[in-house]
Amino acid sequence: MLTTERRRLDPAILNLPVEKMREGYYSDVYFKRAREILEKDGYHPRVRMQVFQRNHAVLCGIDEAIAILKLCSGRHAGDGSWHDGWDRLTVRALYDGDPIEPFETVMTIEGDYALFAHLETPYLGVLARRSRIATNARAIVNAAGGKEVLFFPARFDHHLVQTGDGYAAYISGALGVSTDANAEWWGSRGMGTVPHALIAAYGGDTVRATEKFTQYIDASVNVISLVDFDNDCVGTSLAVARALGDRLWGVRLDTSGTLVDNSVIPQMGTFPPTGVNAQLVHNVRSALDAEDFHHVKIVVSGGFDAGRIRRFEEDRVPVDAYAVGSAFFKGAGSFDFTADIVAIDDGSGWHECHKVGRPERPNPRLSAVN
Repeated sequence: MLTTERRRLDPAILNLPVEKMREGYYSDVYFKRAREILEKDGYHPRVRMQVFQRNHAVLCGIDEAIAILKLCSGRHAGDGSWHDGWDRLTVRALYDGDPIEPFETVMTIEGDYALFAHLETPYLGVLARRSRIATNARAIVNAAGGKEVLFFPARFDHHLVQTGDGYAAYISGALGVSTDANAEWWGSRGMGTVPHALIAAYGGDTVRATEKFTQYIDASVNVISLVDFDNDCVGTSLAVARALGDRLWGVRLDTSGTLVDNSVIPQMGTFPPTGVNAQLVHNVRSALDAEDFHHVKIVVSGGFDAGRIRRFEEDRVPVDAYAVGSAFFKGAGSFDFTADIVAIDDGSGWHECHKVGRPERPNPRLSAVN
């Protein structure tokens, strides 16, 4: 986590579809049927459910999982009213941002199984999704070695995942996000650069588009200009810097992987010349510094992942920030979580009860959830 303070998200901020979750709308049907059978049979055993994952990862989604249990556990009474079940459950869990080991227990749930049987699908789902993002983000942030990492993958997935995904990246250290939805859970706002589309709308004039951006956008916003529209990052960076002076915070290099920037063509022969390569960054930095634009930062984007960022850092490429997109959704291995009943109290005390090969794994790192 970015802070030593151990606190959990308020369930109210998550905007969960509570009624549908209570009904089991998002649940695998066999969990809904398990609840139905227990209710009709009048059988209410206390169980201990254990949740784990099989790989090294950064945990995220635990606060969402807890919120699902807090707001959606319970049962319908005969008159159709809902009786909350949270106060009859005992939950212990790790925190979002915690590193976890393979098969480490991240959460336990104790209580009448009929109160929460229908919630297994959604709480495991949020753990899997958010932990994938958080784990990939932590690897990318670590590779950047303290330089700013911008979370810019919103356009690569469904809009409904933006808020939780942005939070998962945030708890792993990616502080800049591209949409307001990404930043909602920690009370921030989206950020971004002058886009290619705005440049095109102003007739392909990057300087004019950046000037208009500066004129009409709040002065507190950092002005970052995309400078590859004409495939001349050096020339365009200088033109924008001359026009805006100190108002220009940075330039963003986003040259396509199928193009060679104009400044790189004379230097070809000893390195892969396409896209945003190390030589292109050096060319832009040298040109800006030669005209005393030392304050102008360089942001790079376009196919960056942890490995590529690490190589740039090892080679001391003068990058100030990395804007990363789809790499946050990738990553080797599985991030699937599993929930197993490992013990049961049928009225005579707790007894070990689990599938072969899935014994209880107590974890002293778990904290009680209020």
